[in-house]
Formats: sequence, structure tokens, C-alpha cells
Amino acid sequence: MKNPIIFVRAATKEDARYADEIVSETLSSALVRGSGISKRSPASIIQKMNEGKAVIAVTDKGEWVGFSYFETWQNADFISNSGLIVAPKFRNSGVAKGIKNRIFSLSRRTYPNAKIFSITTGAAIMKMNTQLGFEPVPFSEITQDETFWDSCKSCVNYDILERKNRCNCLCTAMLFSPEHIDNLIAKAENTLRLQQNLNLKSI
Repeated sequence: MKNPIIFVRAATKEDARYADEIVSETLSSALVRGSGISKRSPASIIQKMNEGKAVIAVTDKGEWVGFSYFETWQNADFISNSGLIVAPKFRNSGVAKGIKNRIFSLSRRTYPNAKIFSITTGAAIMKMNTQLGFEPVPFSEITQDETFWDSCKSCVNYDILERKNRCNCLCTAMLFSPEHIDNLIAKAENTLRLQQNLNLKSI
């Protein structure tokens, strides 16, 4: 049987038909892993699609494959990349990385000056974040918007977050800062200029 062609693209209002499946699989996946996750409603998923804040993966036959979205906080000073989920039959195919890269690119293109963060317990997500330039940070370095933290109340681990006075939890916070990337680029350019001045060749 021929493998289906998978398209990873920005979600649109026409993708609302997948919202129930996305919510159901997100919850099922969290229960299987025994990990905490803030609950999401089909209406909230559809809202992200309508606002141009979501990425979806589907096959050429119209079968849902995966999903992720972003949200803005503190007047778009911060963006959260959240809700990455892939249907079981398509896992370990590389599609998760494709979705992650696309939602990150969409976030950067839409809000180039914003800091992008992700909180997760998943090792695979942490690895993808690291490859994109995210770094682990204390919770104090990501958004302090109360609405964001209120969404954690539906997580099974919320009591841990409360006991820790919102300093940490089972999730790891990771942050991408445009300033950090600019500094790395500037450092690389300075190194290149130094090599050119010394008439050295890069190895």
C-alpha cells in the first residue's frame, strides 16, 4: 500500500472539522503517558485556526495527522508554542518535527521581536526546542500573565505548581530569545572578520 502524502501547513477555518479529534487525541495521549496537560476545548482549537495561530498536518486523502498552535501574552512580548500532537499511526515518522518547525517559523514571522517559550515534560519536544535555539529557563523568565497560568489549573499536576509557588513544576520551561540569536550572529560575524584580518581560512 502506498504511503500517504502528508502536508504540513497553516490551519484555516475549514480545518474546524478536525477539532474534536485533536482534543480527544491530546487527552488520550496525556493519559497514556501519565503526564499532565491543560485541557483544551474544540472551541479553543477552532479559535486558533480562525486567528491564523495554528499549524495542521493532513494527508492527501484528508486524514488528520497532527497539530500545534501558538498564543500571545503580555502584548505579544511572549509567545507560547503549545499543543503539539500527532495521531498514533503517524508517530515516529518525523512529522512532529515538521509541525514544530512550522509553528516556530509562523510565530517568528508573525511576531519577530517576541520571546517564544514552551513548557513540556516530553523529552522529544525538549530536543526539538534545543535544535531551534531554545534554552531551559526558570519559570520566572517566561510570561507572568495570570491567564496563562490559569490554564494550568486543569492539569493533574497543578497542585505541585501551587506548592512550589509557581517557581517550577514537572514541566521544563524553555525559551527562545531573539536577542540571544542576534548575539550569536554578531559573535559569528566578529569571528569571521577576525579570521579574514588574520588571513586565516575557516576549517
